[in-house]
Amino acid sequence: MRIGLLTEGGYPYATGEARLWCDRLVRGLPQHEFELYALSRSAEQERARIPLPQHVTHVRTAPLWAPADDGRTYSRRERRRFADCFKELVHGICAGAPDPFAAGLYGLAGLAREQGGLYAALRSESAVRALEAACRAPGASRTVQAAHVADLLEFVDALECMLRPLSLDWYEEDARGEGLGAVDVCHAAAGGVAALPGLLAKRFFGVPLLVTEYGVQLRAHYLSHLGAGQGEEPRPAVRALLAAFHLRLASEIYARADFLTPGNAHARRWQERCGATRERLRTVYPGMEADRFATVGESAERGDPDTLVWAGRVEPAKDLIALLHAFAEVRRAEPRARLRIFATAADPGYLADCRSLAAQLFPDEAADSVTVGENPVAFEEIGGPDAPSAAEAYGAGRVVVLSSVIEGFPLTLAEAMLCGRATVSTDVGAVREVIGGTGLVVPPRNPRALAEACLSLLGDAERAERLGAAARARALELFTVEQNVAAFQEIYLRLLAKGSGRSDGGGIPFARPPEARVPGHWTSPTWAKPAPDPTSEAAV
Repeated sequence: MRIGLLTEGGYPYATGEARLWCDRLVRGLPQHEFELYALSRSAEQERARIPLPQHVTHVRTAPLWAPADDGRTYSRRERRRFADCFKELVHGICAGAPDPFAAGLYGLAGLAREQGGLYAALRSESAVRALEAACRAPGASRTVQAAHVADLLEFVDALECMLRPLSLDWYEEDARGEGLGAVDVCHAAAGGVAALPGLLAKRFFGVPLLVTEYGVQLRAHYLSHLGAGQGEEPRPAVRALLAAFHLRLASEIYARADFLTPGNAHARRWQERCGATRERLRTVYPGMEADRFATVGESAERGDPDTLVWAGRVEPAKDLIALLHAFAEVRRAEPRARLRIFATAADPGYLADCRSLAAQLFPDEAADSVTVGENPVAFEEIGGPDAPSAAEAYGAGRVVVLSSVIEGFPLTLAEAMLCGRATVSTDVGAVREVIGGTGLVVPPRNPRALAEACLSLLGDAERAERLGAAARARALELFTVEQNVAAFQEIYLRLLAKGSGRSDGGGIPFARPPEARVPGHWTSPTWAKPAPDPTSEAAV
């Protein structure tokens, strides 16, 4: 089977979990042939590609960051056609109308497919005027109606970047049999712009589309403008237009995808609210390498009984300020307690604020008059001498704490469970779903409740050990690479067997035999070569 894997800012370039789960999936299914279609976000990212297994036949990359002017200019008829399609698109964005949005999107895709790139047209004066008319039309929100010329120009610039997949040459099958039109399944590793090429392959070639979202792109966009993101905030009108575009695109993807695999029930609820139907949804949890945590998880050593452990990215959404205030109450009840904060990455400003607060709340302590004092709160990095791996960081204490106010799928929590640690977590995102009764859950932004839960486990070693054992058993059942790969293998076969009305086989599974194509770049498939002319000299 040929799988077209679609990514944006992730595999095979970016580091982090977005890259890791794709890599584990590809390496876990060597019996299939993968073709990677990656949308990159920076030049630096493209220079850091990871090694790929042999059954990845080729990688095609398109930048969303570089100018994409191909010098193409349209004739009068083409400009009129563009104007009609673009008016429908922006009307759907501004008025929140799904049908005009879809008609405009596919109309622009058809124009780009026939005539070339849309760069100049999308940045033209006529595009700005069409957007202005849509913003002023009845049905648009008050914020959008107040958009100024600078807002319109900024949004058109962003829209051109987001619609670049419409102009790519990824779709038509070439002489080597490569292209999204020739794969058996398109698998988008995220929603949003990453799934747009799969949407077009389904529209023009009938290729089944599978969309996986471990973090809902629409939710991530909303959060990026609520203080959880970085960078300069766009103006209100631009923010409203961007939110409307992402909502309409997400709704179209959820409506057209053959199958959706949210990473948790929290993501699933978002998809259902945006139009996904339940019969096309199946929750597939992220797969983690359980072997990395086996040594700590199976050890009889339960870690320092007086130590709380926190691990993850140090940023405002993790609410370490509340954790430090909660630990102040823990210290009043348990003077021997310690808190070790292990950072995988950090927002420098927020990390400095946390260090400053820790120094104020907890003066350095010393055992006697000649010993150097130490703070009961330690800020460390995973990979340092005291914690060379994540497993050893979790194994440093008896209880692992998660204090977030915003969370999708809590990977650090699942890793702590694989290490057999009892956990105390705030009730956000998919935390309750992941914990499943094997840890304590408290309300977010409530330091007192967080402190009481930590104290209850620090003071009851038997209960902490019992919860840790149950947590490890649950994690081994649900959150391993093996269950993740097996789930996607089943879904791939299901999509292939179902068929989707493709022109190359009339929707009949296996209509084109596998021997019709020889994998690799060194030859062209026999069925792609034109038949010889019987009247030519070569045929005689």
